Amino acid sequence: MKRLSAIGIILVALCILLDSCGSTKLLSSWTAKDVTISQSSKVLVIALMGNKDRKLRENVENSIVENLKTHGVSAGSALAEYGPKDFEGLDEKVAVQKIKAKGYDGAFTIALLDKTKSKNYVPGGFGIMPYPYGFWGYYRPMYARVYEPGYYQVTNKFILEANFFNLVGDKLVYSAQTKTIDPDSPQSLASEFSKTLFDDMVKKGVVK
Repeated sequence: MKRLSAIGIILVALCILLDSCGSTKLLSSWTAKDVTISQSSKVLVIALMGNKDRKLRENVENSIVENLKTHGVSAGSALAEYGPKDFEGLDEKVAVQKIKAKGYDGAFTIALLDKTKSKNYVPGGFGIMPYPYGFWGYYRPMYARVYEPGYYQVTNKFILEANFFNLVGDKLVYSAQTKTIDPDSPQSLASEFSKTLFDDMVKKGVVK
């Protein structure tokens, strides 16, 4: 009985640990009916992120570009093509003309909607649990909770939104939101985000 209880506690702890590790989840997605990104398209990938997230922007744009090319779609990075601030202050007409002038007929935007860091205190020992083993079965875990030091756990959360627009007719083709918890690096965040996104896009027939 004691062994089974200990195994149960370990499994719960592992589940919590795995859930807190870097992972990306699809929160929602939408696709226009009967629309696929044509392999004859040329798509500009634009990540909307501040200067502090320049490295993340570079990694996200490059990762999306690589994935589009893998699916037979020509694509380019806005950061590489135009620089970080080339569209600042431009109105819609001028910006779209600037993009179309280089042969792009599609725009894939990625916006960093939310970036939060939370700090939570984790006390020593485990949380609430039954004590079916008498005095010592109660005393030992309670001692650990009271006297053994805990620690602070920092969690980083990123919410990203992706939208693909067909610039011919200015139509939204695909939209999705994802959540990533504790990525190892900007590169791993970009990689996880892109994989989650394209898995969904393939499933819904947006890309072949």
